[in-house]
Amino acid sequence: MGYVAVKGGTHAIKESVKRLKYERLQKQQVLETEKIEAGMRGLIDQVMSESSLYNEPLAALAIKQAEGNPEEAIFLLRAYRSTLPRKHCSQIIESEQMKVERRISASFKDIPGGQILGATTDYTHRLLDFGLMKETEELIREWLTEYEAENRLNEEKLDAPDILLPKVLDYLRKEGLIPLRENNDTEPDDVTRESLEFPSNRSQRLQILTRGQTGAVTSLAYAVIRGYGALHPTVGELRVGNLPVYVGHPNEVGSEEDDYYIGDVKATEAEMLMPFMAEKENGRKELEFEIGYGLCFGQNETKAIAMAILDNCLEHPDNSFPSHNEEFVLYHIDSVESTGFISHLKMPHYVTFQSKLDRVRKTKNSEEETAERQEVRR
Repeated sequence: MGYVAVKGGTHAIKESVKRLKYERLQKQQVLETEKIEAGMRGLIDQVMSESSLYNEPLAALAIKQAEGNPEEAIFLLRAYRSTLPRKHCSQIIESEQMKVERRISASFKDIPGGQILGATTDYTHRLLDFGLMKETEELIREWLTEYEAENRLNEEKLDAPDILLPKVLDYLRKEGLIPLRENNDTEPDDVTRESLEFPSNRSQRLQILTRGQTGAVTSLAYAVIRGYGALHPTVGELRVGNLPVYVGHPNEVGSEEDDYYIGDVKATEAEMLMPFMAEKENGRKELEFEIGYGLCFGQNETKAIAMAILDNCLEHPDNSFPSHNEEFVLYHIDSVESTGFISHLKMPHYVTFQSKLDRVRKTKNSEEETAERQEVRR
């Protein structure tokens, strides 16, 4: 449950809200939402993923209103999301249809279609770039003109800028190195409409993991690798790109050709290879691989990889490790639930605390009276 409300003096609350606005405006600078959207791509993607609402302008507005606090921005966006009607359900999106911008594999050097480094900080020096403090719109336009001209030449040479790339792990499946699984076309549960119950199914787990707080999901996955689960996965394939979204006609049942294309959703997908020792006949053991899967809005690679690790953990429940306990993981990674509960501790607890204080006083007085009686007897 989320804690939101607080009772108090009306005048005091109004003054508190005014002070909040003053803190945002005191330097007399207007932070335009368009500039937040343009320059805070990572934060925008994180907020959209954790709020389950893909809308960059609204995410920018929430970030502005929350003064850059991601937990508050996510709270605002989820609250807004709950007011929206659901008019359509999209058709199933196949990630093979992704228009890839970035695609790497840590498992194989040579992959069909090649490794595409794309936009990433992985290969940059983690040094402050003081030149950004002198960046101007004129310099930006000059750089963009040069870069776009160079990019057009490269695309003309390749002659296939939007090629659809095969999945790396499909080649392992063809070799029989990864077991084949039947498609599960059961309609997924919706964790935003129905309360989570245990044992949960995989669709519920994946939804909560992709909505989970990036830091919490990453921390638990890190704990798994360090020893709480003793897994050391490898990135089979990580891809970032745009997924096309189609909806069918609301009143007609037609073929896929009749579906309506409504736009793209940028997403990060991670397929992790998990080694394990499989039991064979006569007590023999063989090394095999399983898959952990992660998918989230925007370019959020650490989150997708961590999500895939926990996905595999929760497929193999083990109460010896918190990271393999679905109730522990799924109840504690939600940004709004966890920050809401912690924040509610700031709210008035006068009655309950006074009750505890009275009990402490009575106990102390009782102990003092007992000690005095014993002293008198001596």
